[in-house]
Amino acid sequence: MAKKYDAVVCGAGNSGISAAVQLALNGKKVLLIEQHNMPGGSASSFRRGRFEIEPSLHELCDVGPESNPGEVRNLFNTYGIKVEWNEVPDCFRVISKWSDDGSPMDVTMPHGIDNFINAMEKYVPGSTPKMKELFELFEEVLAGIGYISSANGNPDSNVLKEKYPNLLRTGAYPTQKVFEALKLPKRCQDILQTYWGYLGTDMEHLSFIHYAAMVHKYVSRGAYIPTYTSHEISAAFIERFRELGGEVWYNCRLEKILFDGDKVCGVETSLGKVECEFCLPNVNSNIVYGKMVPKELVPERQKKLSTARKGVFGGRVMTAYFCMDKSAEELGIKDYSIFLAGGCDSKKEYEGMMEGRDNNTFAIFLCYNIANPKASPEGTCICSFTSFGTPNDWNDLPMEEYFDFKNWWANKWLDMLKRDADIDLRGHIEEMSVASPWTFARYLGNPEGAVYGHETRDEDSMMARLQSLKQDYPLKGLRPIGADGPRGDGYSAAYITGQLMANLATKDMKEWEEAAKAPAAESSKGGDA
Repeated sequence: MAKKYDAVVCGAGNSGISAAVQLALNGKKVLLIEQHNMPGGSASSFRRGRFEIEPSLHELCDVGPESNPGEVRNLFNTYGIKVEWNEVPDCFRVISKWSDDGSPMDVTMPHGIDNFINAMEKYVPGSTPKMKELFELFEEVLAGIGYISSANGNPDSNVLKEKYPNLLRTGAYPTQKVFEALKLPKRCQDILQTYWGYLGTDMEHLSFIHYAAMVHKYVSRGAYIPTYTSHEISAAFIERFRELGGEVWYNCRLEKILFDGDKVCGVETSLGKVECEFCLPNVNSNIVYGKMVPKELVPERQKKLSTARKGVFGGRVMTAYFCMDKSAEELGIKDYSIFLAGGCDSKKEYEGMMEGRDNNTFAIFLCYNIANPKASPEGTCICSFTSFGTPNDWNDLPMEEYFDFKNWWANKWLDMLKRDADIDLRGHIEEMSVASPWTFARYLGNPEGAVYGHETRDEDSMMARLQSLKQDYPLKGLRPIGADGPRGDGYSAAYITGQLMANLATKDMKEWEEAAKAPAAESSKGGDA
């Protein structure tokens, strides 16, 4: 095994495998290390009985059909990665209570901007003009984000003012404030807030720019899932990486990042030391700077960021998986995803989660077979529930009560589904498994099992991170690419972050190479005649 590389990518999760492939395409000699014995992190699969279960992916936005590809499909095409995709039928169904009078709310929203606006008109008569105004704003914001990304965090302010003025106007505001400024009808706001759970930040703290990018992608191009779980995606990435000459070491853990002065010169792993010019750890930044970088080299900015973000972790996920001995049709399941919520006030829902499980009234129910008939054996189906937990739920939990704790959640969600959607899964559960934040912490190594990294909220929004690409990575040869990176959380964001960071690393290495050649060229000129 060669022990010297241009770059070492640490962690074969979504961001890591994307960065590794992009570096290899850029002509770099790359080593990818992974502490597990297979790639993907949470993008994998596991088995219970005769079922292969998707552990984390709900749906991928911005894939789009071949006739109208989104950023993710274009990225996969650029990489040369083939995946068998299945389109999700609708955006979502949400069952809750209208905020204005507390009456029952049961709404299903379709894909396609015109379809979405027409459906909104049905539920909220007279809303069409405001909805069109909102989607025009979405499109301008999305184009502006694309421009900032292409400028590597150093955009021309004049271009922003001329082409994307509304990006600048909304950039500092949370989604709720923008909705109110647009004077969107309250019931439109109730429906539009549904997706907040996919980002784990309530609408009063979630940056409008982040929200706009996500919702526009979901609505305009629909959502997709792979036929053979997210492990299909991870395996395809690894196969392509190896075709490009990349090397993968499994069962190999990053322990230290080595420096020559203030520049990375290698990494120390559980399999020995490796020389490299660049290290891209797909690891939470607190762990990178707290455990893997010499204390004297930790940038002052990172110390301040760590203090500012203290405890603000997003997505401490609780998930239950149910493998049913009946088909979705036989069980009366017609929707791919149903958001179950106590009310339409995302701030109250979020605060209830943070207070503890007794106040948590939020869950997302999925049935994979609605989008993918091959998700399980014929005559069966696989379902899941997902919500967020808080350390208040388990800090004082005795070890011997852990399994009762997980079963409590499973029973809570089964009761919610029967009460709100009149779907009863009990009596037909062939296999089941419940994953807590402890499960994700164990397998992924994330603090508190926070798969989303630090929340993209308030002054730590996606926009702020993209504009800080220069300041946030001051150590030469080191660019952490974990979930608390510039594009925030989620599958699509991770793939794009990996590509972005790989290209920035390549740019850095080219500049170092050119700088090293310059003195040699000067000395070869000799003295004056």
